[in-house]
Amino acid sequence: MTALLRLPWLHPLLLLVWLVIGILLRLTNLTAKPPWTDEFSTLVFSLGNSFLPVPLDQPISVDVLLQPLQPITATGIKDVWTHLITESNHPPLYFVLAHWWMQLFPTEGGLVSLWGARSLAALFGGASIPAIYALSWLAFRSRLVSQLAAAMMATSPYSIFLAQEARHYSLAILWVIASLACLVIATRHIQNRTQLPIWVVLSWVGINALGIATHYFFTLTLCAEAFVLIVLGWRRRGDKGRGNSGYSGIRGQGRERESKRVGELEENSSTSPIPTPPFFSPWLRIYAVAVGTSVAGLVWLPVFLHSKNGGQLTEWIQGPRVGMAWLNPLFQAFGAWLTMIYLLPVEASQLSIIIASGLVMLAFLIWGSPILVSGLRVQLNQPQNRLMTQILSWFIIGAIALFFIFTYFFNIDLTRGARYNFVYFPAVIVLVGASLAVCWNFKGSSRRWGISGKKSVAIIWLMGLLSAITVICNLGYQKYYRPDLFVQLIQQTSHVPVLISTIQKTHVQIGEMMGVAREFKIHNSTFPSPKFLLLHQGKNLSSSTTALQDNLKLLPRPLDLWLVNFYTKMPTEVKNCTADTHSLPAVNGYEYKLYHCLEK
Repeated sequence: MTALLRLPWLHPLLLLVWLVIGILLRLTNLTAKPPWTDEFSTLVFSLGNSFLPVPLDQPISVDVLLQPLQPITATGIKDVWTHLITESNHPPLYFVLAHWWMQLFPTEGGLVSLWGARSLAALFGGASIPAIYALSWLAFRSRLVSQLAAAMMATSPYSIFLAQEARHYSLAILWVIASLACLVIATRHIQNRTQLPIWVVLSWVGINALGIATHYFFTLTLCAEAFVLIVLGWRRRGDKGRGNSGYSGIRGQGRERESKRVGELEENSSTSPIPTPPFFSPWLRIYAVAVGTSVAGLVWLPVFLHSKNGGQLTEWIQGPRVGMAWLNPLFQAFGAWLTMIYLLPVEASQLSIIIASGLVMLAFLIWGSPILVSGLRVQLNQPQNRLMTQILSWFIIGAIALFFIFTYFFNIDLTRGARYNFVYFPAVIVLVGASLAVCWNFKGSSRRWGISGKKSVAIIWLMGLLSAITVICNLGYQKYYRPDLFVQLIQQTSHVPVLISTIQKTHVQIGEMMGVAREFKIHNSTFPSPKFLLLHQGKNLSSSTTALQDNLKLLPRPLDLWLVNFYTKMPTEVKNCTADTHSLPAVNGYEYKLYHCLEK
């Protein structure tokens, strides 16, 4: 076995295996799930189109509602930028890349290709596998840690969930990995008191700039990195105060051995680094990185403040809490942490499967947690790996602390969006790989379970593979909106012309209705296409009620009125219709009421 591991072709081959598995998982059933509102934003803005031409306060057809999803050859990058900064609250990098990418794919019924849009995110997700391998190698200089981290990234249900959406999170993860790689390199130079190469400085600033241009929450990654550097600086200063010339993170009897070992491992260096004068301290160039990154971030501040809909688009994560709601962020965060590694079909339609999945996940947590925790403890006790284990741990702790600070002090509940955990997710996978490497090398077997170290690693990876299948089969990390189920319900329930009406505040509500309209168009059902009525609700809350009242007076009868996510005063004309009293199933994202409006 040892001789096999030394073969030069083995590790590239294994990495290729993880890459193939990861890409296949991310491309499987890529269009099986209908797009949801955020994805419609990506589709429309990446095409260079706008939501504004969609008519409001009047009945419109399926084709009119879906017009922003039709590619227009005359649109370009300028249109992408213009509509994005005036109608959304996201930076443009991913949307520009998607604009070019989606041009490579034919339309689907005249609409932009969903497979084409999602495949870009899927490929970025696949690229995170060799990227996490490289980051793990930089941090631990261990091919075993790198292989295990790559294997876990390939099957991570959280990573696959993000990679199967036409959104920017999988690209943002690549920037997080790259920025962390620069942090690791900088940490080694701080440890060895050597100058940080100028190419690292420029690369770090460029990577951070691209990260901010992909998602504004990338700044949370930068804040967590700043926290790590502050802790390093504080410990180094404390070490100097004790009159010790060595790095404070290296303690105990093995201090000198560790310093020598790290020096030997330093890239392009076969000897221990020679201390440099204070003027050439790596901190000066790290300060330069901080200044450059700050400038790269501040250029987006006017754009962010210019966003007209920014507050409305983030209302769902804002607001006060009452009673037990104060505990919700803790459970939401814990659930997101688990799904980075494993997730079984807890969102299946059968209660028995949900219960069984929950019990298995609980048992796996009880069994697997001690393995991961003990592995991290071993890495912390190994002089050559202690510092990097601490760095990544501090980074994760700093990021999570920021999440809870925003949640509990600013009433911005970042834990509600599991996707936002992309800011520290790669560091979790690297530490999992480092912990599993300890388990892999463990000679004996578990005292409680009698399972060898290698078998334990295999079980954990197989659980990840089952979790990946869970996600691609829509049994876990289900879409927030299920227009496919809502359309089936309408077709089964209504036998007369249908009007679907909702309140419109931002393009989010337009996206909700686009999902329904797209289901009717793509599947070419024999069921007559409905009409849609989007009622704009501005500062005058009664305007939407009045608009619905006026339109209902003009529409022919009989008519089935489906009011969707309608949270305002009901007009008199609706009260003259008969509310449906049947027990109809709930549908994710579409809280509805059905009224049968008969002949006058």
